Amino acid sequence: MSMRIGLISDTHVPGGATEVPPQVVTAFEGVDLILHAGNIYRPDTLDWLERIAPVKAAGAIYGDRMETPTAHAMECAGDPRVAQQQVMNLEGQRVGMVNNLLMDGFNDELLPGIIAAHNLPEGALTARVEEYFGAALDVVVFGRTLHALVEEHEGMLFVNPGSPSLPRQMRRLGSVAILELTPGKREAWLVDLREVG
Repeated sequence: MSMRIGLISDTHVPGGATEVPPQVVTAFEGVDLILHAGNIYRPDTLDWLERIAPVKAAGAIYGDRMETPTAHAMECAGDPRVAQQQVMNLEGQRVGMVNNLLMDGFNDELLPGIIAAHNLPEGALTARVEEYFGAALDVVVFGRTLHALVEEHEGMLFVNPGSPSLPRQMRRLGSVAILELTPGKREAWLVDLREVG
């Protein structure tokens, strides 16, 4: 048995975009679950995604990892689909999701290649992830940077789906990601929405 999960982040509606790009519907065709890794702004974005599949989200809500609550964060506070971080057991894999992956020793811009560039001793990244999420993880999903990435480190899969409408701070079609899980395997890939028919 396998599970197909749509990953999306940084929809920024309204503000960065007026709506979630309709190409997301095609990109997420057949998914069993959608994980939104934050910067949602309004709950109706989650309502729109929920027409495709059930949704869980990470958001910047009051807590020790959020310096200043924004009006956008306040709009999603109390929504049962949203938590500051999520840890889920899915198809035999433990998946953690957060908007801003602020681990000790890393700045707040976890861009492609940054984890490898830190050249941490073996096991150090695993320990930091476990401390951050309070659990050992197989998959780490995050957002905020607007830079898409899929990287494997110390046996963990790190995925930032980027933004569907504001990639790298540019107002154009961006990306989402698909995560495929089975009890013994995990795989993720990015979907460029400009290539979705």
